[in-house]
Amino acid sequence: MVSRTIKIVIGTLAAVSAVFAVFMVVSGRDLFHVATNSISRSLCTAAFVSHVDPDRMFKEEQLPNMRSVGWAMRFHVDPDRHEVRTTVLGAFGARAVYRDGLGCVLVHGDDSVPDAAGFKGAPIASAFPEPGVVEPGDPALRRALDLAFAEPDPASPRLTKAIVVLHDGKLIAERYAPGYGPETPIWGHSLTKSITNALIGINVRQGKLRIDQAAPIAAWSAPDDPRHAITIDQLLRMESGLPFDETDNPVNPMSRMFFLENDMAGYAATVPLVHPPGTAWAYSNLGYVLLSRIAMDAAGAGDAVAAERFVRNALFAPLGMRNAVIETDLAGTPVGSSHVYASARDFARFGQLYLDDGVVDGKRILPEGWVSYSHSQTLKTGYGAGFWTNLVNEGSVPVWDAPWGIPQLPKDMFYARGAFGQYIIIVPSERLVVARLGITVHGSTGIGDVVAKIIAALHQQAVQP
Repeated sequence: MVSRTIKIVIGTLAAVSAVFAVFMVVSGRDLFHVATNSISRSLCTAAFVSHVDPDRMFKEEQLPNMRSVGWAMRFHVDPDRHEVRTTVLGAFGARAVYRDGLGCVLVHGDDSVPDAAGFKGAPIASAFPEPGVVEPGDPALRRALDLAFAEPDPASPRLTKAIVVLHDGKLIAERYAPGYGPETPIWGHSLTKSITNALIGINVRQGKLRIDQAAPIAAWSAPDDPRHAITIDQLLRMESGLPFDETDNPVNPMSRMFFLENDMAGYAATVPLVHPPGTAWAYSNLGYVLLSRIAMDAAGAGDAVAAERFVRNALFAPLGMRNAVIETDLAGTPVGSSHVYASARDFARFGQLYLDDGVVDGKRILPEGWVSYSHSQTLKTGYGAGFWTNLVNEGSVPVWDAPWGIPQLPKDMFYARGAFGQYIIIVPSERLVVARLGITVHGSTGIGDVVAKIIAALHQQAVQP
């Protein structure tokens, strides 16, 4: 009797497990593919672009968002093939491959990687000749950096990796976490959107694009398509009518584009509108990938190698961003919403370009008036056109329920912001740029208080005899 009962229980458990497995395969297929692709790409860039420990990166960046399935994840870093493969429960395999000078690219299924053998971008001279880390001599500045690296809540670690402070264009202070330094490329996430703003601006200065023109997207060209009149300006301002694509749903339009599609711009061009253009603001990774494709087409950069050369020659090299790389999809489109890796010094140097009205070393990179345009208000939001502003300190960003601005800082401040606490803070009235990079998955970075302390320290220096 006991034996028969055990058999019934085992049979029932097996049946339930089988039904559950079928359910997970059917309903969770995209979810698991998103998870494994996310891990492969992130750890590929950790190993081969940033040269930091992939195991550490998995624990700090990926695992906090995947605790329910993290135990079932397995990844393998292959230093000889320069690739990372990931599975969950032995299935849903994902592969990311590193290409020298181009970063990592996701490869779905049996798709081949476009050949870039032998390609290596030309070296860039550093904008900062200092060979070592610049430690601030001022005690008040040191305390501000201490705050940036403080961990007031162990349950929500800030994990600051780097902070760089430029004042009047000079590097006056910086600090790095163990394993990171002035040459370490760090994932900028949506700081990339501000770089895409610059790439559009460069094409505008060269007369190849206008912000008031309809976005040159073939899939939108039919006169009866409600998207055909969307302008480049509306894409930059995130008022194109495309959906708010970065939500709590793990398989949202953003994650589908990033982790399930070979041609990200091609996918973005298929997404229908949810609002008439120009009537509502919605955070749009889709729009910025389309802008990246538009910028590359205008520059005649049809593949990943040509795109890298354009971005390097037109932006990274003039700014001295010697550790910067922008990754592409398999179709060769730079992922202009989120996939730039650069050192904190590089990102600070990019912020200096906007502090200096688009001019570097006496050479105009961006059109006159472009910087003011970039941080001018969109509708009634705290967003500009590729940068966040400090013009709205009431209400919150839709969907995210996050504040629009940083109330501790001056009203003229504007900034680039990326997931997990990436910031380039630009304060024209203080001639100040602060770049902060880290892996703050949950909780606050405290960046507002840090920059406020930096400003207070600079004011104190100014009044000292």
